[in-house]
Order: sequence, then C-alpha cells, then structure tokens
Amino acid sequence: MSTFIRNIGTIGHVDHGKTTLVDALLRQSKTQMKKEVAAQEMIMDSNDLERERGITIFSKNASVQYGDPSNPSGQVVKINIIDTPGHADFGGEVERVLNMADGCLLLVDAKEGPMPQTRFVLKKALEMGHKIILVVNKIDKPGSRPQFALEATLELFLELGAGDHSLDFPVIYASGRDGKAGLQPDLATMENIDPLFEAIVQHIPSPIADTKKPLQMLVTSIATDNFKGRIAIGRIYNGSIKQNQEVMQINRQGIQKKYKLTSLMTFAGLGKIETDMAEAGDIAAIAGIPDATIGETISDVEHPKALPVINIEEPTVKMTFMVNDSPFAGKEGEFCTSRQIRERLFKELETDVALRVEESEGSWIVSGRGELHLAILIERLRREGYEFAVSRPQAIVRQIDGKTMVPYEKIFIEVPEQYQGSVMQKMGERKGELKEMRSHNGISFLEFIIPTKGLFGYRSEFLTDTKGLGIMNTSFFLYLPDPGNWKERNNGSLVASESGTTNFYGLINVQDRGVMFLEHAVPIYEGQVVGQNSRGEDIRVNVCKTKQLSNMRSKGEGSDEHFNTPKTMGLEDALEYIGDDELVEITPKNVRIRKMYLTEIAQNRAERKAK
Repeated sequence: MSTFIRNIGTIGHVDHGKTTLVDALLRQSKTQMKKEVAAQEMIMDSNDLERERGITIFSKNASVQYGDPSNPSGQVVKINIIDTPGHADFGGEVERVLNMADGCLLLVDAKEGPMPQTRFVLKKALEMGHKIILVVNKIDKPGSRPQFALEATLELFLELGAGDHSLDFPVIYASGRDGKAGLQPDLATMENIDPLFEAIVQHIPSPIADTKKPLQMLVTSIATDNFKGRIAIGRIYNGSIKQNQEVMQINRQGIQKKYKLTSLMTFAGLGKIETDMAEAGDIAAIAGIPDATIGETISDVEHPKALPVINIEEPTVKMTFMVNDSPFAGKEGEFCTSRQIRERLFKELETDVALRVEESEGSWIVSGRGELHLAILIERLRREGYEFAVSRPQAIVRQIDGKTMVPYEKIFIEVPEQYQGSVMQKMGERKGELKEMRSHNGISFLEFIIPTKGLFGYRSEFLTDTKGLGIMNTSFFLYLPDPGNWKERNNGSLVASESGTTNFYGLINVQDRGVMFLEHAVPIYEGQVVGQNSRGEDIRVNVCKTKQLSNMRSKGEGSDEHFNTPKTMGLEDALEYIGDDELVEITPKNVRIRKMYLTEIAQNRAERKAK
C-alpha cells in the first residue's frame, strides 16, 4: 500500500507561490471540493489573517490522487501535500510538519532566486535527509531569470553543506498562477501541471514503513471538531490502525494510557473522510484520545514503543499578558477575566509547540519565536473577542557558563543603493555587525548579525528610511554575549492629562509638540498615550480642551488653523513603539497605548520606589 503513497512538504519564501501552486495541484487532480471553496483563490490559506497578510501561518494537509500510466498495475498514487509556513517566526510549525514528509518541493521565484526564509526551512529538510525537487516558479513574471534562480539555489545547497544525494535534484519550471509546469523554462510549451506530478511520483521516495510491525504513529498536529472532540493528526510509521481499535498513548514523559478510538479518518482533497483502516506510510487523523498533544506516540497496546520526540527550537522573545485594568476595561471585549484569558492561552499551547506560557502574579509571561509570532497570536485573540493588555516585547536572556547571553538574529536586507547609507547607520546604532555586502542592478544586498533586542521597533523606521522599497528578513542565529550600553528610544510620549473626548482645539494646540495618534471626537482616559513627543521626555497634555466661547469675534480668526493627519497605530506599530513603562491595551475594537501608571502621582511614586 505505502508504495502508492507520496508525502511531500512545500518549502518556499513568503510570497513565492507555495499556496498558489498547491491550488493548481488540487484543481488539476480533479479533487472534490465544496463549491464555495473551489471558487476562491488560495484554497489552502483558510484563515482570515492568512488571507489579509498573504502569508501562510498554519500548516495544512491536503491529499490528491494521481493516476500514473507508467505504473504496470495501473495503480493510482495518493499524494499527501503539507503546506508549510515560510516565516522563521513559525519555525515550530515547520519542524513538526516536515516529520510527516519524505521529500519536499522547494519553490523559488524565477526573478528573485532563493531568499533568506527559504534557507531556514531548507536547512531543516536537508538535516532530515529529505529528497528535494526544485520548482522554479513564476516564470511568467516580467524580468524572470530562471538560470540565475537555478545557480543561486545550487549555491545555497552547497552553503548548507548538502551531500551528493541532495545536490542531484530534479528541476521543474512552473507558473503556479496559470497551473502549468515543464522541464524547460518555456511557457509556450507547457500545457498543464502534470510534469510536476510525474516528478513527485518518480523522485520522491515512497514511505519507509512496515505494515507487519506493531502500530507506531507520531502526532504532529491537533485539530478540534464540535462532534468528534479532539483530533490528533500524524503519520503512521509502522503497522496499521483500524476503526474502534484500542491504542496506547505514550506522552512526552513516557507515561502510557490506553484508549479506544472513536473515529479514524484519512485526507481526501482538503477534507477528512472516515475510513475502516489506515496503513503505515499514510497520514491519518484519529479521535478518542482527549488529551493527545503534539510529539506523542500512538502505539499498539500489546507492544507499546515510543518514537523519538520532536525537538523544537527555544523561544527568543517574551511579553507579559495581563487583565486590562484601564478605565475602559470590559466595555469592548467579550472575554475580559483572568480565568478566560488564562484558559485561552493554555489552550493555544496544545496546538503551537513553539509557544511557552508561565504564570506570574496575576499575569502571564508568553514566550515565542519572534515579534511576528506573538503579534499574530494577539491579533487572533482580539478577533475572537478577548480584551487584555500586553507589555513591551523583551529578548529572553540566558546564563551560559556564567555569562549573560542574548539571542542574535541574522538579518538580510535588500534595498535600493541610495538608501543603503541610512540603513547601515541605523543598524550600527542598534549594535548590528555587517557580515556581507554586494550590489546587483542598483540593489544592495546586506547581511548583518544583530541582537534581537536591537531589532525591536526597527521595522517601521526601516520602511520610512527606504521609502517602502526595502525588504528585510530575519532568522535566529545564536546566543552570544550581551553587548550592553543600550540606548533608550529617542522620543518620549504625549500623555493625556485628563479623561474625556478629544477636541480639535486641544489637538491643534498640542500637535506642534510631536506626532498625534488620534483624531478628534475619540473617547480617551487620563494616562493614555495620544502621540509621540518630538523630544526625549514624556509630557502631559490636554487634548480634550475646548475653546472658550464669547460673543467677541476678530477678523481672520481660525482661518489659518490646520490639523495634521494623525499617525494610525496598528497592533504591530504599537508593540514596536511602547517603552518599558507603557502597555498596549488590546480590545476587539481598538488598540490603545497607555502608561502603566495612569496618573502622574502614581507614576512619580513608582519611580521613587524604583530608585
């Protein structure tokens, strides 16, 4: 049975067309899909956040059937496809889903070549010994250079220390959007996606599995179902599994518990279908184990034997989550209590293996792989109706051999040459060390090693400095000694001195002091940050002040008054902006920045205590 199964992962940089290509594979294999699903683009990006950002955050499973005419028995090959995220911040997802695959499709943009994030996932795949098929995608793009993309990919393989087995990779040229592929980079000769299917069947090995051995299945992801409860998804390494069978769950600590399965499913297209039996090599979903978690083994009752536990890289950034205690608390959110927030955070741990949550005196320290990882979690919680406050992101410090070590990132920057100077200056100020620099067609490619702390708050500055034309990518490098002498942010905050509703008169009086964050007629409270001061210190301002009306009028009064458009602070902007004494208040309707101590008296008292 496993001879006619292929398990493949998709690797590629953000926006290089992984999901679009998988869509083409699904459509051309005549996979049965619901009408509303088939009509949409990006079939695999099912989450609202993924659609808005155009990136894959959660890995997904799909399955297609491909009839191979060269197969003498006329068997249809089942291809299980795992769509992986491209961002290094979602490395926890990547590492565990690659455990399900035997080979990978490496997608590279025909114009840009392999990018930094490709490197992260490819390195993991090569470490696992997966067979790689290179897909040079987007050959229909203006300015595409497939030969350059191929040579640059070969260089990347050599840089990552790939062996002869990995270097001998087949190459397919494709236009995922048009659903066409071929062995030559000529779109005119391509008809459909079949050459890619044939390459998968020919080059990706069938799963190494033994149906005669006792059952062993590794849980790699968790789903929930309103009727079936908790569903564990994973690959069957040995043996077979039957409907209503008794199985042994072996958790990460090696503790064994016996359960009876209530449902057994395999993947067909984008959905799961009930089946009587699934054999080694296939990817299955089982229900009936109420506390199954990622990395556990589901094994035979008579001969229980655990598979190696999946190792996940440690988090590098942490934030404190707390109950919202502002004057507007409980007005906009559905779930605001500590019990509700705690339950939701601990529930997230079941599906996100790269996340850590620790309880700390009425608050929770949440650690993740990067700012984006935590920002996506926060955005998902607020969309679900949760209301809470979070502190400034901090790098996780470790003591190694008696030395204080901090996480460092490798940062890859692509920027037009005229903005190169300002980028290098800012990176120098933030303790960045230039490792590599090259230019091509007026674009500079820079590579730095920089402490994770040095990157906080830099993304928005980077976009301003490069007029939105720069591209920046990061991946975790190493833990190294803390460089120290950190310079605090250059600008203070404009803080509301009283509660009320913002007024044009008050805003116009204050706007010369810095950049405003709020429009007029917005309800605010004392201690809320309403703007950024152009100087280094915080100042209290009254933006609710109204003009005293009188029956006296002078010529030209009010004609020269102009209110500048305020800067809209989204969630990520707010997280980048806040200082150590500030919080971001997050509700389903608003993102507000506030001082930790709202009144000036409370702030001064806290500062005196700290001294």
